[in-house]
Amino acid sequence: MKVLFYLGAAAVAISAAGAAAAQVPAQTEPMPAGPKIAENYWSAKPTRPTPYIAPNKVHWKLSEILAAHRGKTDWVQPIIRNQEQDADYISLGVGKKTKTRMYADDRVVWIVQDGSMKVTIDGVAPFVATKGFMVSVPFRHLYSIETVGDKPSLRFEVRQAGSPPLFPLSETPEAYPGRTYMKVRGSPGPATIPTGGTSNPIWVDFLKDIAVGDKPYNGKFVWDDHFTSNILRSKAAPVPPATNKGHFHVDWTEFWFIMEGKIGYQIEGFPYFEADQGDVVTAAKGRWHRAGNSPLTPMSTRIPFNPRPVILHNFEPE
Repeated sequence: MKVLFYLGAAAVAISAAGAAAAQVPAQTEPMPAGPKIAENYWSAKPTRPTPYIAPNKVHWKLSEILAAHRGKTDWVQPIIRNQEQDADYISLGVGKKTKTRMYADDRVVWIVQDGSMKVTIDGVAPFVATKGFMVSVPFRHLYSIETVGDKPSLRFEVRQAGSPPLFPLSETPEAYPGRTYMKVRGSPGPATIPTGGTSNPIWVDFLKDIAVGDKPYNGKFVWDDHFTSNILRSKAAPVPPATNKGHFHVDWTEFWFIMEGKIGYQIEGFPYFEADQGDVVTAAKGRWHRAGNSPLTPMSTRIPFNPRPVILHNFEPE
């Protein structure tokens, strides 16, 4: 048992100052940008557009999600299911607390949409996350969430696809389809906790530290071999002509959480539409898509989620 939940030499060595530094918001750190591929090439695009299979759909509206669960305090709304990533909207009632858990090999991240929650992560001083907080728990770190305040907390949570949570012996595991929980010991220990100025901060307070005036922002939030998410904030812009198809990805589905303002989308097979704060939009793999800030709001921010850094963007030849 001591081995299973051992924090590892690097994590145990974190001082109080180091734990605090882990909570410092990410600095502006632009996504790496290499030169374009020099020559045009043939890219493999699906002959028929990849279908949206429930619960996946092109546009999940927060207003419709809330309406569907009106009167409830504890609920889960599945949003994304693909070969790499799962995502849900999760509401946790007043005074409720999740079971302590961890994930074996990949991080779990979430964005707080409403309410307040106390977040406890091994190796990090507990903190309260409110609307606009973006939280990232490194793999093999035990964590729990407790709703504090006078209303349920609501979060948009993204995980590795099909990854079951693991629990300390002090908890009774929650049932997981096709899995049987067994007592074990394990190695190696948890991921090293970042200590500030990195692309994988434990948390970012978006409303306090990034959504300031009309300051654009293009920085990383998560950057590892199985998870890529950055913060794209900029000013209102004209809607491009419909002839601008944007790009497509050969192997991976991309989705976005609308953090601020309105984001306009043109996705193959659908007319141009705009998504509001709290909405989730998905471009199924192989579909042309284009995202841009709406001309109707001064500043807008989208948070894209991708399973690999950096996935190939295929554009039409100039």
